Amino acid sequence: MRVALFVTCVNDLLYPDTGRAVVTLLERLGVEVGFPAAQSCCGQPQFNTGYRHATEPLVRDYAAAFAGYDHVVTPSGSCAAMVRDNYPRIAARAAAEGRDEGLAEAAGAAVAKTRELTEFLVDVLGVTDVGAYFPHRVTYHPSCHGLRVLGLGERPRRLLGAVAGLELAELPGAEECCGFGGTFAVKNPDVSTAMGVDKARSAVGTGAQVLCGADNSCLMHLDGILRRQHEPLRTVHLAEILAATRERPYQPVERAGKIR
Repeated sequence: MRVALFVTCVNDLLYPDTGRAVVTLLERLGVEVGFPAAQSCCGQPQFNTGYRHATEPLVRDYAAAFAGYDHVVTPSGSCAAMVRDNYPRIAARAAAEGRDEGLAEAAGAAVAKTRELTEFLVDVLGVTDVGAYFPHRVTYHPSCHGLRVLGLGERPRRLLGAVAGLELAELPGAEECCGFGGTFAVKNPDVSTAMGVDKARSAVGTGAQVLCGADNSCLMHLDGILRRQHEPLRTVHLAEILAATRERPYQPVERAGKIR
């Protein structure tokens, strides 16, 4: 089984520890992980902003970069949803306009092998207990793409529930959007911030030390709000929790707010 990491733009530029955590975790489970250097953006920013034609080359690039791999694993429900849900739409539209040029084949290949991290762990590897240790009270925010497009359901919670030392606190209004939404946060900053403030308030109210999610874009939005409010609640990607063990405990990056 040949497995590749699709790290995504946000993680590559801002949260490289999440990508490292995915590799650490999968290697601990006996998976050899490849990292094709040709990978780039999945095209979500372009597509969501209306530049559909500009997205088409990125579909081909994605398929080419991960050719030869059986599975492409990504720590981002948002980017996984872009590939699985929007690549076929992009290819179908191009074909309808007489501009297919192999796009349908590329999209099909990409869709068939792309899995969000928790999907890969639970559905492909068949594991929920990954040998993690994280002695903190944690609350989990399900991002919209993972929840509504990929249908991740209870997979992340099952993985968190099996982590030694972790106390999982229920997040009130968990299925409500945090307000990030990519370009939505740029175009509607006041609404986006208000939604984030509501979500942050709910998270703080759980008494958790850590707000966990499977999308660093959402966590980035909420982390900014929490730091501006001087809350000690930290945001941590699910992969970093699952990669932590007693022998290799989680080492938080120094920033405002510390795990209590």
